[in-house]
Amino acid sequence: MNEVKEKELKGLNGWLMLIAVFGALIVGIAMLVMGFMLAGGDEVPENPGFFAMSAVGAVIAFVSVFCFIGFKVVAPNEAIVFTLFGKYHGTLKKDGFYFVNPFCTAVNPAAAFGGRMGKKLSLKAMTLNNDKQKVNDEEGNPIEISVVVIWKIRDTSKAVFAVDNYVTFISTQCDSAIRQVARQYPYDVSENGDEKSLRGSSQEIAEVLKAELQSRVNTAGIEILDARINNLAYAPEIAAAMLQRQQAAAIIAARQKIVDGAVSMVDMALKKLSDNNIVELDDERKAAMVSNLLVVLCGNRDAQPIVNSGSIY
Repeated sequence: MNEVKEKELKGLNGWLMLIAVFGALIVGIAMLVMGFMLAGGDEVPENPGFFAMSAVGAVIAFVSVFCFIGFKVVAPNEAIVFTLFGKYHGTLKKDGFYFVNPFCTAVNPAAAFGGRMGKKLSLKAMTLNNDKQKVNDEEGNPIEISVVVIWKIRDTSKAVFAVDNYVTFISTQCDSAIRQVARQYPYDVSENGDEKSLRGSSQEIAEVLKAELQSRVNTAGIEILDARINNLAYAPEIAAAMLQRQQAAAIIAARQKIVDGAVSMVDMALKKLSDNNIVELDDERKAAMVSNLLVVLCGNRDAQPIVNSGSIY
């Protein structure tokens, strides 16, 4: 495959060329009119030289009009890629008003697919908001994911000649890259919490996704500025089950913390009662007290106290 290298085209000053072309057009029209007038006048006999003057004037006027095709206006962060008789001629990148070879043809494959810039290429940072797609994570769970990619054209010759349509190309490669990255990580962190996940490691995943996508679009001369997940959710068919799983995990974690706190509080209460000689408790009374305190501290509802005026024996 022949790789076309980008070369910057130095166009002529458009204002100077505009004056020159207008001057040539006026001269050509003047020669054409004067030749016809002198050749057909009554006082001057017909002379073939006057017809030649008219022919030259017509040619100059035609060439001058044709040269107007060569005037190009380039705005900041825009570029025009030219071919000359089928070969890459150069890229006009510097903003301004220029004159180039009228036989040059501007090329932009994206223009055929509804590109807003027409034959011009935009060198600005552009945003690709890819549609949601269903993929499987590392654990095989179906998830819905979409990404936002910030990109720009780095090499205009590759963007135009290396791929059929660079806009479609980056969109397709984005779909492929997100599938590749998603299958390497679970949706959520594992129980031990020592691995990266799509939901919990957004910065790390963004860097991996950017590197993966950049390696795929180098062929098209595109630079990836940023790539981030902007939508991530379980697929509808498992969303309810996964929500119950998350709720159960949260409840278990909360209960574990409550029990740990209750045990420490019971231990502290028994020690203070013993150290301050408030009451002497045998093993059976300690067991009853521990049971009552744990019920009060770990219960879901407010405790209903029962006054016991008798003895447990």
